[in-house]
This record gives sequence, C-alpha cells and structure tokens, in this order.
Amino acid sequence: MIKPIKLSKENSIAIVSLSAGTIGEEFASHQLDLAIKRLNLDFQLNVMIAKNALKGIKVLKENPMLKVEDLNEVFSNVNIKAIICAIGGFDTYKTIPFLLEDENFKNLVLNNPKIFIGYSDSTVNHLMFYRLGLKTFYGHNILCDIAELDKEMLPYTKNSFKWLFDNKTKFEIKPSAYWYEERNDFSKKALNIPREKHRNITKYEFLNEKKSFEGYLWGGCIETIYSGLDEEKNKEEAEIFKKYNLILKPNELCDMVLFLETSEEKPSPQLLKKMLLKFKEVGLFKNIQGILIGCPQNRVYYNEYKEVWKEVVPFDIPIIYNVNFGHCYPKTIIAYGAKIKFNSQNNKLQYLESIVE
Repeated sequence: MIKPIKLSKENSIAIVSLSAGTIGEEFASHQLDLAIKRLNLDFQLNVMIAKNALKGIKVLKENPMLKVEDLNEVFSNVNIKAIICAIGGFDTYKTIPFLLEDENFKNLVLNNPKIFIGYSDSTVNHLMFYRLGLKTFYGHNILCDIAELDKEMLPYTKNSFKWLFDNKTKFEIKPSAYWYEERNDFSKKALNIPREKHRNITKYEFLNEKKSFEGYLWGGCIETIYSGLDEEKNKEEAEIFKKYNLILKPNELCDMVLFLETSEEKPSPQLLKKMLLKFKEVGLFKNIQGILIGCPQNRVYYNEYKEVWKEVVPFDIPIIYNVNFGHCYPKTIIAYGAKIKFNSQNNKLQYLESIVE
C-alpha cells in the first residue's frame, strides 16, 4: 500500500464535504473561519476549500456528483498535500460508484497520493481508498476538532494532528489523561467556552484474554460499516458495499487488528449487539489478531458496551477498550494499513512504523 508523504509548513490542505454539507451553512461560518485560522497559525498550512464544499446541506445531499467533482479536483491538484473532511453524515456511499468506475480517478489516487483524514461516515471513503491501495487516517475533521470552540484545540487532539508532519517517529498511542463531553451548543455564543472535562481514570481496559498482539489496522465507525451490510434496511448502500468489495473477507483479515467505535447516535446495547453479531456472521472477527475499541461518546453505555463485546467476540481475541479515537474527545489518529503492536507486559500501544512517508 502507498503511504502518503508527510506534511510540511506552507503545504496546502484541502477541505472537502463528502458527507453532510453542514460547513456551507451560515450557522457554521464561525467554525469555518476558526478552522482556517488554526490551520494557518497553529500548523502553518495554507487552506484550499473544494469548489462545492460550501454549497450547503440540501444541495450536496441532492447532488452527490458535486462531491465526486471535488475529490477529483483535489487529487488532480499537485499542490495539495492533504485532504480533511468537514464533517461526517450519512450518504457518502452514493459517491462510490462514480469514483470506482472512473479509471482516471483511480490513477490519480495512485499517482498523486495525499493524506486523507476524517471519521464517522468518512469510513466509506477510507474503505474505498484502502481497496485502491492508499493508506488513510481515521482522525480529525474540521467542525468537530480543528474548529474546537474553546480558545485552543484540545491538547491531545492537537498533538496527534502533528503526527502528520513527522515521518520518523513510531508513535505510542497513549490514553488521554482527560476525556471531554460533546457540546450541546456550537453557535457563536459557545466561542471560548471550554468543554466539560473529566479525569480518564480507567485508561485502557482489557476485555477477553490479555495478551500481546500486533497487526495491520482496518476498521471505522460501527454504524457505517453495519449500514453497508444491512440489506433489509439499506438495500442501495449494501449493494454498493458488496459490488465494490468494501468489507474485508475473512481470508483478508489474517494479521489484521480491527479498530471500531460507535457514533454520536449512541446505539443501545441491544443494537450494538445486533450489529456485532452481523459482523461476526460475515466473518469480521475471524483470523484477526486483536481489536481496538474507541471510547463511547460522553461514556454513554460505557459499562454496558463492555459486556456486549465480551459476549459476542471470542475470548481468545484480545480487546483494548477506551482508546481515544472516533466520536470521543479528545482523539488520536488511527492509520489504515499501519502496523501496530500492543505489549501486554507494559500496556503500551505503539505503531511499529511511521504513519507518513
């Protein structure tokens, strides 16, 4: 797989809206301004906004081809070194046929690889890029992370974003000392107001057998992956997932470490069990070396989810619970296709390679 080149100061980063068009709405303009300022001043990056990214929720929902155009545009631009998603959503899958049926786009990705980062519904983009052979990053987006409404980005989140500038370090994914609640107010009134903050007393928790493991990372948002498998409720999406082979098969999961996390919808333990049983049915838990589970947002169902995981996943598959990625705050970067190791002797979770070239 292709590992993208690290970021450097004065590089250009493109903002895309491949899911919801929220960032183009007037009510989010202060967040966009804040994100651009932070990317400029904190990271010394130049910001380019894809031409359709600000057309708003309704227009982008009704016109997936606008998202396709934007992704083609940013991959065609040799001056753009990274792409960051504005936010998640629900309908990224509609872009997949247009992209994967386009030989020119596939060649662009391979011949002009770039850092691509986002989470939630952006899982679909990541699974597509994985099939194309580009390593991408399950991590920050614009509205939730770069445009943190407090005076600064969350320190742990900001520090992990800096990993994209470093091709020498084999980073350790340490548990954050604190966890933060999601905001209820994203308006201008919330500017400079910090999130509710709590000590992360539990750190990493170990479910099932505690043993060392290592492997290559693959995964994403549980609800997004499940939607692509749910043929009854999401027929169109499931057909696209199946046609383009977005989900790894059991024989492809040897030497793999899954990373999975629940969304801001906070599914009930019963629904989580239903989704995980579907994963088990299609063989996602076969042949894997271990699982990393993101901390549930606001720690809702924190203990109940643990019991579901232990019930569904075979005991001999080691699970690390409460890892800082996905919809929780703060968050780290999980690099698709990167080799990672957990050492049960010292409880250290560490990449065995740099995540950028």
